[in-house]
Amino acid sequence: MKHRHLLFGIFIVVLALALAACAGAEGPAGPAGPAGAEGPAGPAGPEGPAGPAGPEGPAGADGAIAELTCTECHNDTAVLTGIAESWAESLHGNGHATAYAGGRAACSGCHSGGGFSAALAAGVNPAVAQESASPNPSRPDCRACHEIHTSYTADDWALATTDPLVLIATEDETYDGGEGNLCANCHQARRGIEVEDGIVNVSSTHWGPHHGPQSNMLLGVTGAGAEGSPSAHATMVEDTCVSCHLGEGNVHTFEPDVAACQECHAEIEDFDVNGLQTEVAASLEELKAALVAKGLWDAEADENIVGEFSEAEAGALWNYIYIVKEDKSLGVHNPAYTKALIAASLEALQ
Repeated sequence: MKHRHLLFGIFIVVLALALAACAGAEGPAGPAGPAGAEGPAGPAGPEGPAGPAGPEGPAGADGAIAELTCTECHNDTAVLTGIAESWAESLHGNGHATAYAGGRAACSGCHSGGGFSAALAAGVNPAVAQESASPNPSRPDCRACHEIHTSYTADDWALATTDPLVLIATEDETYDGGEGNLCANCHQARRGIEVEDGIVNVSSTHWGPHHGPQSNMLLGVTGAGAEGSPSAHATMVEDTCVSCHLGEGNVHTFEPDVAACQECHAEIEDFDVNGLQTEVAASLEELKAALVAKGLWDAEADENIVGEFSEAEAGALWNYIYIVKEDKSLGVHNPAYTKALIAASLEALQ
């Protein structure tokens, strides 16, 4: 029995050796199989160290005025509130002038804020009669005189124009009063005296140079019977109207400020400098009496008489209206020219 087991073991060994001797050499590697699906992302590695600082960038532009926010102007304490309140008290802001003539084609350039802006945009003098009335007459407000909400910076307060202008009643006189040029667009005479064969037709109780000829008075023009020249207020006050009628406080009632005058007239307490206004007022009362005596002025209605008059008589009437009803400064705008016009008028009525 033992011999059988031994023989069987030897047989298995011999068989295994025989099979091993028959195996061939290893064949070449087969082609790669298709890539398997991408596995899930591994966990993020630790944060690396900070890199070195980059080079310094170029210098920025010189600092301009920082952009304004709405609340810097539109709040209860900013200057805008004070300006709005004072403007509402002014002849520009109370609405009377707009209600009176803002819808008329001949008047809307100055009596309507929108009409004024439209005229400037078209390159037309607002005081010249327009072809059509402003469709929506509005009080002259911030937008009429200032560049509002264009840059949203302090530059928004820039004036709509400061260009010199030729006065329409003279056609050969240029007004150049700095920032006051804006005002002169409307504050100028609309016409001069029309004489035909030595006779002047005073056609209505609105006859005269028209409202607001202050720029003409400053230059010493548009009166009758006397030569004039620009006053010191026209040649020495940098921004003419603006300097005196807004002052350092930028008060938009447009009432003149004595403090502005004190820069040159240090000792004054009112506008009657050296008694000028008192003297002019007395002379105008004398002139008024002479006009009444000549049938040129209605003392009760306090207005001119309509009719045809000689050139000399009409000139005296014109000067009275020019000084009293229209310029209204009692000589302050141009002392020498005002006195000359009154003297010439009194002489013409002798």
